[in-house]
Amino acid sequence: MTEIEIHAARFDSPEAQRLIRDALADLGARYGGSGDDTPVDAAEFEPPDGAFLIARLDGQPVGCGGWRSHGEGTAELKRMYTAPAARGRGVARALLAAVERSAREQGRKRLILECGDRQPEAIGLYTSAGYERIPNFGFYKDEPGCLSFGRTL
Repeated sequence: MTEIEIHAARFDSPEAQRLIRDALADLGARYGGSGDDTPVDAAEFEPPDGAFLIARLDGQPVGCGGWRSHGEGTAELKRMYTAPAARGRGVARALLAAVERSAREQGRKRLILECGDRQPEAIGLYTSAGYERIPNFGFYKDEPGCLSFGRTL
C-alpha cells in the first residue's frame, strides 16, 4: 500500500489552488454554478487561526482540506477534497484526522462543517468519523440540501 503523506501548505499556494479548483469543479458538477460561493480568505488558514493541508500519494498532490476559526474554541472544516483517482485509498480519512489534530493543537475543542446532500461519500466519511448533525450554519444554512455536522475533538 502506498503511504499517504500530509503536509501543511499555504491556502494561496499554486498547488493548493489547483486542488481547490478541482474541488470546486466537483461541487459545480453536483450542484451547478461555481460549486461553492462561501467567502473564503487565504489569511483565515494561517496558524494559529487556521491551517491548510495537502495529501500526497507517491509524491503527487491528491487531496486537501483545512480549517479556519469559527468562534471561541471552534474550527470550521473547509475545502475538503480527494481527487477521483485517489478515492477509496484512505486519503480523505487520513486528511480529516490530520485537520482535526491541527485544530486540536491550536486549542480548538470542536470541528464543524457544511456539506450538501449530493455528497454521499462525504456524509459517509463524516458520520463514520463521529460527526453528528447540528443546526445548519454558514453561507448555505438556508439552502435546501444543506447539511451541517459537528464533532467534539
